[in-house]
Amino acid sequence: LRLRTAQLQTKRPRVRDPGRTDKTKMSVTLHTNLGDLKIEVFCESVPKTAENFLALCASHYYDASPVHRLIPKFMAQTGGPANPSPPENPKGGRSIWGGTFEDEIRPALKHSARGVVSMANKGPGTNGSQFFVLFDKAPHLDGLNTVFGRVIGDEGMVTLDRIEAVEVDRKNRPKEPIKIERVTVHANPLAG
Repeated sequence: LRLRTAQLQTKRPRVRDPGRTDKTKMSVTLHTNLGDLKIEVFCESVPKTAENFLALCASHYYDASPVHRLIPKFMAQTGGPANPSPPENPKGGRSIWGGTFEDEIRPALKHSARGVVSMANKGPGTNGSQFFVLFDKAPHLDGLNTVFGRVIGDEGMVTLDRIEAVEVDRKNRPKEPIKIERVTVHANPLAG
């Protein structure tokens, strides 16, 4: 009975790419200084967002990118350049196309669970390189931000716990550095 109770307590809501098949599974691992976050990317449902994110990952754009905004019980935001150099690489980041790109809002992809990964923006059609990972569901963002992935695996959830536990200042900036050290791109999340 204890085992069954423990299993029930650890079950989390699952967010899936409704357009995904096993042949289209893609994932990346963000190796942070607090642990790894393995992210399944929803390539079929949000192809332009996925292309941008995966290309930035593969080009090492996110290497040394800081988590610059952290709101416990809400989200951690990252994806800006470690060393901005305007105008070609502004502080707020850029897409692979140089500027911003349009949203890919999909009704089936919601901000419904811990570990959902979504684009940060400054309004409609302003996606660049920044993204955030939810610590909890945030339905008020549905229709406003493009959901493009989810953290998979227990190690990623433990890493999210560590990130969320970092103290922040009054402007929600982490008091200790949190950064993406490097990124590994996987063709199949089960491959390693």
